[in-house]
Amino acid sequence: MLGGYRIEGRRAAEIAASVEGAVGRGDLEPGQVLPPMRELALELGVNPNTVASAYRTLRERGVIETAGRRGSRVRSRPASTARDAIRVEAPEGVRDVSLGNPDPALLPSLTGAFAAAAARSDRQPVMYAEAAVDPDLSALARAAFDADGIPEGPVAVTSGSLDAIERILAAHLRPGDAVAVEDPGWGALLDLIPALGLRAVAVAVDDEGPEPDAVDRALSEGARAVIVTDRAQNPTGAAVTAARARALRAVLKKHPSVLLIEDDHGHGIVDLPLHPLATGKGSWALVRSVAKAYGPDLRLAVLTGDAVTVDRVQGRQRLGPGWVSRIVQRAVVELWTSGAVVPADVARTYARRRDALIAALGRRGIAATGRSGLNVWVPVPDETGAVSRLLHAGWAVAPGARFRIGAAPGMRITVSPLAETDIEPLAGAVAYAVLGGRGGAGRTLAT
Repeated sequence: MLGGYRIEGRRAAEIAASVEGAVGRGDLEPGQVLPPMRELALELGVNPNTVASAYRTLRERGVIETAGRRGSRVRSRPASTARDAIRVEAPEGVRDVSLGNPDPALLPSLTGAFAAAAARSDRQPVMYAEAAVDPDLSALARAAFDADGIPEGPVAVTSGSLDAIERILAAHLRPGDAVAVEDPGWGALLDLIPALGLRAVAVAVDDEGPEPDAVDRALSEGARAVIVTDRAQNPTGAAVTAARARALRAVLKKHPSVLLIEDDHGHGIVDLPLHPLATGKGSWALVRSVAKAYGPDLRLAVLTGDAVTVDRVQGRQRLGPGWVSRIVQRAVVELWTSGAVVPADVARTYARRRDALIAALGRRGIAATGRSGLNVWVPVPDETGAVSRLLHAGWAVAPGARFRIGAAPGMRITVSPLAETDIEPLAGAVAYAVLGGRGGAGRTLAT
């Protein structure tokens, strides 16, 4: 059985521990198919329900994954292993354009905002049992949602977008359920889904967002939720257009029971209009983080959605952290009302860098994408080789494996650290790494 390893145990916990221990020791390898539940139950002399409970525990812990009639198998790697580990460390002297961080020069000062928030908290301390959401923040967020045509719904606050998405998924889905996700897509999200015991179903993405046929296929095959990045998609820079939004809404209308989660990743740093997919019907939520425009360390996102979803999110939040610090919430209010960030100016700055890099790559025969946001996506035939050659040439980029399920190989380049004088040297280095002598540029070291 299983290449010589025998699963042991009489209780569900013992069976699960036997499998998990074998995976940890390497006795069971990634991709190894586990016995059907009835077969293992017969082998161990236990009730099939006991094995079913053990397998359920293993799925919830991210040790195995189940794909319908194809059975259960050991995951390719533990769910707790972050895709950020698939990265290139930039040694001294190498320019790092891999991290996906905003440009610190475009972030506002936080000193005045937190001083004002702290002073207000001195006057009006927040105590237990008070509202989780600052009323001023809620009003500002709801007004911004209204301005962008997002359906009416209550407002909640979480510790960033990933925290919001995790709570929304947990409010509706159960281990084993499938979630349609963009491919390539956000690496942290691709890790979160199996960590929750869920299955990721890849949906192809182009410059206008998820491809409608791919979404329809995923939902028709049983995905119970779909997650869409409206703008500044990570890693491709895709942004949902008006036409694509209409097509996706038509697909979602055919699947009214599906949970829709929209991540407005580019809020505050893009000047492309938002084309939300939510219509106010069914289960839905839209999330906006302040990380890219105001600073990742603020750890705050606002969300809205249908009343049931938001109530479930807040109810579970009350049993954990309780609420996001009202001092942080009040600081965000100060930042929003003071005009500390002018999104159009920030968007233009990032757009100049993206457009210049994409154009420079195009002149060298390299097709790249990046309609919005901080990143440029470069398809490559040999991902490992290209990333390695770029590192040798003085540039650290993000390997596409961090963001892919089944999509073709690629690399992500973050434009935030780039100056105008960096564009040509970087483009030349990319061309050499991808095309070699065919790229029309020799080995170009970073300066």
